Amino acid sequence: MSTTIKGPAPAPTQLDGSGLRVAIVHSRWNKTVIDALVAGTVSTLKAQGVKESNIAVQSVPGSFELPLACSKVISGSHVQAGATATDLLGGLNLGGSSTPSLMSPHPTSRTATPAPMVAAMPHQPFDAVIAIGVLIKGATMHFEYISETVSHALMRVQLDTGVPVIFGVLTALTDDQALERAGLGRGESKGHNHGEDWALAAVEMASHTRRWSEGKF
Repeated sequence: MSTTIKGPAPAPTQLDGSGLRVAIVHSRWNKTVIDALVAGTVSTLKAQGVKESNIAVQSVPGSFELPLACSKVISGSHVQAGATATDLLGGLNLGGSSTPSLMSPHPTSRTATPAPMVAAMPHQPFDAVIAIGVLIKGATMHFEYISETVSHALMRVQLDTGVPVIFGVLTALTDDQALERAGLGRGESKGHNHGEDWALAAVEMASHTRRWSEGKF
């Protein structure tokens, strides 16, 4: 039985993600671990009530690309929330034998043209973004440079946008450390999938920031 005291305490109140929209942006390096982390994150988001249609998953090559991707995903979701895609050509016949002649004694009435088709876009921006990456130390200083740079940049995105960005970047010294933190341990203990924790943090912080922005404490 483990005697560690590490790990998050449960949220003080019951979380309800039914009204939230969450993005997951993940890198593709170390795919075996990434896939397990993303699956654990999505499963827990759904368990907290977040609708599948309100979960967006995007990928980038590596962890270094995560901060820019998170920033653009957040700004793009604001564009989505205020837009509709309208088929301005709906109902117009631009050719063919059925096109009425201008000289026709009985031209087709414009009132018969179907109304333009409007495709609904997501109605709200993202309430939280979960950035997922897996860095495993190698023989050079690359690990240290990327770990520090990405950590600071993701924090900057969160502070600049006011949208919670959950830090889901594993910084492991060995393959086994990474596997255990995705629930894929090769020993007796499979470890724990940290994606579950990140999903809970996203729902909690999204709920908090909504309340705080309304002056509710």
